Amino acid sequence: MFDTSTDIRTLNSLIATTLDSVDGYTEAAKASDNPRFADLFTARASERRSIVTQLQGEVTRLGGNPEDDGTVLASMHRTFLDLKAAVTGRDDKAIVNEVERGEDHILHKFQDALKDEDLSPETKTAIQSAFGSVRTGHDQMRDLKHSMEASG
Repeated sequence: MFDTSTDIRTLNSLIATTLDSVDGYTEAAKASDNPRFADLFTARASERRSIVTQLQGEVTRLGGNPEDDGTVLASMHRTFLDLKAAVTGRDDKAIVNEVERGEDHILHKFQDALKDEDLSPETKTAIQSAFGSVRTGHDQMRDLKHSMEASG
């Protein structure tokens, strides 16, 4: 028998991290002067909002109160992103580096949740479903970062 409070706590933690990701992509889109990057970041933010909605639905299904705010760490990360944008003069390479760092964080959070033996199969299925999108976003930002490093 699985404890739904563990599922709810894990899902809410992933929701908070995903909301942080939405905020990070939104800020990155505003900070980028390159329309291609701004569009990419905006699309990723929208995709992450869908993940949030999906995971919130799972928390509600379990009888919990879904998280609807990001983490304290994210507000510090946004401050850092703002500072970095100001210092670098909206340098797209610096912005992509920050976004990719955030992607590493969310990827590891989802991977850790998928390894948790205390979660119900239904919750793991919901997390696995969201994880596909998270992994795609992570890989896209990693590849973008590496292509920018290679080009100078």
